[in-house]
Amino acid sequence: MSDVSFVRHDQIPPSPPPAREAGLVKWLRENLFSGWLNSILTILAVYFIVRIVVGVYPWFANGVWEGNSLADCVAALEGQSGACFAILGERWNQLLFGISYPSESYWRPFLAFVLLLPCVSPVLFSNLPRRLLVLTLLYPFIAFWLIWGGTILTPIVGLIGFIAAYYAFLEGEKRSGFVLGLIAGVIAAIVVWRVGGMLSGAASGFLAFEPVASRDMGGFMLNMILGTICVSLSIPLGIALALGRQSSMPIIKGICVVFIEFVRGVPLITLLFVANVVLAYFFPPDANIDLILRVIIMITLFSAAYIAEVIRGGLAALPKGQYEAADSLGLNYSQAMRLIILPQALKISIPGIVNVAVGLFKDTTLVSVISMFDLVGAIRGPILGSANWTGIYWEVFGFAALLFFVVCYGISQYSQWLERQLQTDHRD
Repeated sequence: MSDVSFVRHDQIPPSPPPAREAGLVKWLRENLFSGWLNSILTILAVYFIVRIVVGVYPWFANGVWEGNSLADCVAALEGQSGACFAILGERWNQLLFGISYPSESYWRPFLAFVLLLPCVSPVLFSNLPRRLLVLTLLYPFIAFWLIWGGTILTPIVGLIGFIAAYYAFLEGEKRSGFVLGLIAGVIAAIVVWRVGGMLSGAASGFLAFEPVASRDMGGFMLNMILGTICVSLSIPLGIALALGRQSSMPIIKGICVVFIEFVRGVPLITLLFVANVVLAYFFPPDANIDLILRVIIMITLFSAAYIAEVIRGGLAALPKGQYEAADSLGLNYSQAMRLIILPQALKISIPGIVNVAVGLFKDTTLVSVISMFDLVGAIRGPILGSANWTGIYWEVFGFAALLFFVVCYGISQYSQWLERQLQTDHRD
């Protein structure tokens, strides 16, 4: 009698799926050829991409990278079609640092940009030690000293003024409330800055770099300065405006509503003209307010109005139960906003805030209309206005587009990563 072995059904290894239902083939079927319409669109897209690549590749591959003028590029091409990338090698300093920034000091803004990455990391990545936030707080003063130059006492006095304002605010708030604490902080900062300004002026040569005037700033460096500062300032100001618009106090709410609606109804280019011509009249007659500072004020106010509406949408999206939960825990208004409401509202508002930030960074090119030679202003002005490079457009504007794309794409990718990190709900 022969032995008969039986195999249980659940012990049989599953057979692998067909090749058309796994791997790359499955992805192509689901995403590119899922139907007759998608198949036609995929084929048309591939056709146009191939035509563009075939047409552009010879122009790029035959590009000339050495030369001092367009005539040198034409002579090197010998009748062939090709790009004149020599302009990038000959004018790279004006594209990156502007027209008048001292060439021997290019290392200073470059170092400031390199330091930006590690100094801003403690804010962008929560898994880093919190004590590294000291670097974030010190970076604006270090960057100012590197880029604008002058004595190191100037940023030190600025830092001491903010520290004095912070402790004066805490002491005043503890004794007499928020408003008097805020007034005490402002007074303390003004006193420190006035006294420290006289001391730093008397010792202008102490650990000093060569001073560089704001009118000498330009190139992509100016776009980075405006974009970084204005985005950093507009987010907290936008939060304050959003909370003020939802306030139960009529005066605060009215001021915020009027400000937001007015700024959102005016083009940014108009505000830049105001910053260039009108804003100086709002300061004391003897005050020499820097043009970059005036532009930063206007761009920040413009961006803050849009961010305020984005955050207000995030606040409106929260269910009423979150507010009731904060009340049931016995939290006051500031505690509820800081611990429960705002963290959730900001998480909802991340895509909108990033959209405003990317748009703001690209809008910094509008300063060229008020005679500030940023990247686009330098291209349209002295670079293309030079007789040696007359007739070149695609190479320099393509380079400008590449720089802006890298920065904006990086911001977009970080926002998507942050959304994934903050995704705490459970979805099927």
